[in-house]
Amino acid sequence: MTVETTTTEQQAMVQEFLDGLVNAFGIDATAVPVAADDDSFEINLEGSNEALGLLIGPRGRHVVALQEVAKTMLQRRLPGERRARVRVDVASYRQRRREALEAYVRELAEAVAEVGTERGLEPMNAADRKVVHDTVNEIPGVDTISVGDEPRRRVVLVPTSSNDAE
Repeated sequence: MTVETTTTEQQAMVQEFLDGLVNAFGIDATAVPVAADDDSFEINLEGSNEALGLLIGPRGRHVVALQEVAKTMLQRRLPGERRARVRVDVASYRQRRREALEAYVRELAEAVAEVGTERGLEPMNAADRKVVHDTVNEIPGVDTISVGDEPRRRVVLVPTSSNDAE
């Protein structure tokens, strides 16, 4: 009978891997465990501002790539085992992005509800689309639809008929 690797052990593996990766690239950053539960964990890369900008990349693309590489490393090291969901962030970029996106979407949704015309957002990844859908769900008079195919899939904010009731 094989013993499954715990989430905490997986987090330590990813932390060590990311520390080695940034070191190999000569980037001044350190992987810091942030949170863990039974089926997921998060690691944040922290360091000097210039280094963090390189690790974030344009529109957070490097953060996404770091997460995918970390996930692939776990898959290869733990074949056949249950693996925790891995979340990698750099200087809390994802949290700041989420907060900025929520604020922008609230403003846009209120304008859609007031004016009654739909507004399309730029193409975005699934995680950002979820933030948009979740944010708009809290605003009366507006709904969302996703249109297009990956990687050009985007969200459109549409007025609902409920704002016609005056």
